[in-house]
Amino acid sequence: MSLPEPTASSRAVVTGASSGIGVALAEGLARRGYSLILVARREDRLKELADSLSNRYGVEAEIRAVDLSDREQRGKLCVELDARDIAVLCNNAGFATYGEFANANRTRERQQVELNAVAVHDLTLAVLPGMVERGVGAILITGSTAGNQPGPGNAGYAATKAFANTLAESLHSELTGTGLSCTLLAPGPVRTEYAEVAEVPNLDKLVPGPLWVSAEQAAEEAIAGMAAGRRRVVPGVFAKVQTVSGQYTPRAVIGPVLRAVYRKVK
Repeated sequence: MSLPEPTASSRAVVTGASSGIGVALAEGLARRGYSLILVARREDRLKELADSLSNRYGVEAEIRAVDLSDREQRGKLCVELDARDIAVLCNNAGFATYGEFANANRTRERQQVELNAVAVHDLTLAVLPGMVERGVGAILITGSTAGNQPGPGNAGYAATKAFANTLAESLHSELTGTGLSCTLLAPGPVRTEYAEVAEVPNLDKLVPGPLWVSAEQAAEEAIAGMAAGRRRVVPGVFAKVQTVSGQYTPRAVIGPVLRAVYRKVK
């Protein structure tokens, strides 16, 4: 299995392309010759990135300033993508909330579910039939090590990432032998704007600096994983430890441990 060859008409879609892993994924794909559709809310950042990638790599870079947590905006994008030749889809957009679920901002929680789970579902359904018809295509879904375990104090995020993780790995098996692939990117701590957006600026104090990975490392490993048709990509040593502990530690043990960790970052 390998990534589809880029063509003049095909596009690689990257969501969450205004920062972090999304920017790095877009650059990595552009460097490999893919023309792009860059999706995020912040149009100014998208335009800056699109101009930079076009100038450096000679690819076309379209931008779509869309709030993927908004069903109407997302629906219009899905209709467009359904009619386009999409070779690669990187479902990367997402954010996290922290705090006791009983005290959660209901609007913010709903946006998180729409973006991290429902948008991934909808965009994948929009492009997958065309990929199947063409017999070629690659999908990347950015999940998280958080989706492997309970998330007390982070319940909504952990639940949405459990959905993303399971969808990606289910599709990986379902697409075997079709010429298509679906790869899960399940990072742990990554140096992005994540902690600031999640309103957990002290999160990095709990994880030693050498255990973090850069957005560029995560993106490069993800693209290499897609090219190899891998089921799951887990960048960094700490994320690999999180994955194993999340999958094999009894829930009765790991839940209280993670609860204690969350209390430290409050």
